[in-house]
Amino acid sequence: MRQTTTESFSKDSGIKKINIYKGIIVIFHLVGIIGLSIPSLRPYFQMLTPFHLLLSTCLLLIFHKSWNLGFFTFSIAAFLIGFFAEVVGVHTGLLFGEYSYGSVLGIRLFDVPLMIGINWLLLVYLSGEVFEKKISNNWLAAMMGAGIMVVMDFLIEPVAVALDFWTWKGNFVPLANYLGWFIIAFIIQMIYRKTNFEKSNPLATFLLINLLLFFAVLNFIV
Repeated sequence: MRQTTTESFSKDSGIKKINIYKGIIVIFHLVGIIGLSIPSLRPYFQMLTPFHLLLSTCLLLIFHKSWNLGFFTFSIAAFLIGFFAEVVGVHTGLLFGEYSYGSVLGIRLFDVPLMIGINWLLLVYLSGEVFEKKISNNWLAAMMGAGIMVVMDFLIEPVAVALDFWTWKGNFVPLANYLGWFIIAFIIQMIYRKTNFEKSNPLATFLLINLLLFFAVLNFIV
């Protein structure tokens, strides 16, 4: 009886903790929307963009369950592949088209913000987790995850340009960007599927939905 009571208390505490962090995520994104919608406050909230990425990643990792070699292999691979794909893109125009980064996203290496590597890691983790238990075929799951990331990029692009995250040559986002995004996302999604670590995270889908809504709303504001 005592063990059952303890397990029930532990479960209730876990649910309460998750709900608290979900509340933080909602409040954080609502504040961001309000701040970016007010012209006088917008420059300050633009500067907070790297913090937004880091906070989202940290909140997600609080509920990550498997800190093993597989997870670190995936994380390092996601960061490096995503980052250096962007380096190639910026310097050659291959993969995504001709574009350049502004100063909003923080410290840059080879003209690419280091936060971009974190962004690739975060988005692959979030979109990959959606299909982890639902689809057993790795190729199909990776394609679906990459598809979600293309939708996310489609929502991000107008906001990113308006907020000076990056700029496109001719102020036009080429179709090659979305194709290149899908290919790189698919490669990292396959690594996500193939590396052995516990991928279930109770905050992942909720955070993904908030990010999608965040950028969808900002499309009508900025």
